Amino acid sequence: MYAVVQVRGVVKTNREIKDTLKMLRLHHVNHCVLVPDTPAYLGMIRKVKDFVAYGEVDQEILATLLRTRGRLTGDERLTDDYVRAHTPYAGIDEFATALCSGETAFRDLAEIKPVLRLHPPRKGYKTIKRTFQQGGALGYYGPEINDLLYKMR
Repeated sequence: MYAVVQVRGVVKTNREIKDTLKMLRLHHVNHCVLVPDTPAYLGMIRKVKDFVAYGEVDQEILATLLRTRGRLTGDERLTDDYVRAHTPYAGIDEFATALCSGETAFRDLAEIKPVLRLHPPRKGYKTIKRTFQQGGALGYYGPEINDLLYKMR
């Protein structure tokens, strides 16, 4: 399971980049989506790598994000009671574990919004014009994406 966070805006960019971000449901800066590890999604992520940060998300951070930023239709918070009533899982923690292992999909939970609207990272991005390997905030993070998501919770 990959977490993809839009870091840069799309003013004056190529139409293909804008369309790919739209297919990933990333419409605004600091929005996050969770996508499975499939070749189709990896191709889309590689195309927009200069505008997003992505990496493998951990179950603990995912559970924290779902608790703090998970929303249902009507802008209601995602709760353990709702997860217990609409899935076979006992709560958000078990649901996050199942998501990370690939047992279930994010859309299996009824009425959940597919985009997590995150806070800008505490202490800010280093720079949004360089890749993570160069000391910036773009591209592939690997497991370090969890640190960025924790700062954005």
